[in-house]
Amino acid sequence: MVVAFVAAYIAGMFPTATLAGRMIGHDPTSEGSGNPGATNIYRLGGRLAGVAVALGDMAKGALPIAVALLLWDRPEAMAAWIGSVAGHVWPAVRRFRGGKGMATAGGGGLVLDPVIGLICVVVFFGMVRLTRVAALGSLSVGVVYPLLSLLLGWPGPEVIVAAVVMGLMAMRHHGNIVRLWRGTERRLKK
Repeated sequence: MVVAFVAAYIAGMFPTATLAGRMIGHDPTSEGSGNPGATNIYRLGGRLAGVAVALGDMAKGALPIAVALLLWDRPEAMAAWIGSVAGHVWPAVRRFRGGKGMATAGGGGLVLDPVIGLICVVVFFGMVRLTRVAALGSLSVGVVYPLLSLLLGWPGPEVIVAAVVMGLMAMRHHGNIVRLWRGTERRLKK
């Protein structure tokens, strides 16, 4: 489990948004929201750049978990899920200042349970389409994924891991939650 966690943490540190930002002439860590994630890149460079970062960040969660499932079993995959999200959110190579973890958590969640993962994709895009607020989509998934894992009979420790992973992601959205409460959260362009 330690090997799975560490390997996934290293994968989670891959600077998808920073590399995409360089390609479009922007630094997502110092422009826009300052968050190295897909939403900020979307705002800085457009839809194609945002989708590329989202897919790259999803791969950072999906690949380590797929490898852990191939080599070991679900406990190691759960450790990899936590590791990949932790690597994205708190990357040691960037002074522990990373993204919010939604796409990375989502990529791992799709591999662990494709049914729950696909439902969460629908929830995310439905909420974003309805409200034009990416943070509301992310926070909705943070509630729905662990709840569905519980309702669909995942073992207790796995439900706890799902809640921890989604909790990490929600914790990183603290600023968004404050802005939502104040009514100042930025909306995505139509």
